[in-house]
Amino acid sequence: MDNDAYILLGANLGYKKETFSRARTMIAKEAGMIVSASSLYQTQPWGFESNDIFLNQALLVNTSLDAKALLKVLLKIEETLGRKRNGKGYESRTIDIDILFFNNEIIETDVLTVPHPRMHLRNFALEPMAELAPDFLHPVLNKTMTELKQCCPDRHKVLVFEEQHVGLESL
Repeated sequence: MDNDAYILLGANLGYKKETFSRARTMIAKEAGMIVSASSLYQTQPWGFESNDIFLNQALLVNTSLDAKALLKVLLKIEETLGRKRNGKGYESRTIDIDILFFNNEIIETDVLTVPHPRMHLRNFALEPMAELAPDFLHPVLNKTMTELKQCCPDRHKVLVFEEQHVGLESL
């Protein structure tokens, strides 16, 4: 059976664009076909202080894996790309790969919660998702990505990333 997974890439350390490129290559090889991708977005850290600005990107991946197997593959990709987890909450990272949605399923296990439980509170997730799938309906909140973006309480700036862009430092 083919499954559609919406995945969010995030990073604020190292060579972010190159890391995303490597992550997409690995996802396509090990998880499934990348059907579409949002623009890259430049975002401020959420939930912790850092001078390092994030890049984020949403992907739609068609996979034959089930959600648990997909998570296992994505965690291995994170590790391969230098992700170190210390278990102390939000922190800077070389790569973060989250499953936002898996088909229209609601999954709650000890290792995976889908839809992502806090995505509707985060502009850095909603902006790329609203670009990629504006009419996708959140299976728990029963609102589209566009509707969730419009009512999101998060006031952090999210800008389309451009090479010559000065950045969020001045915002």
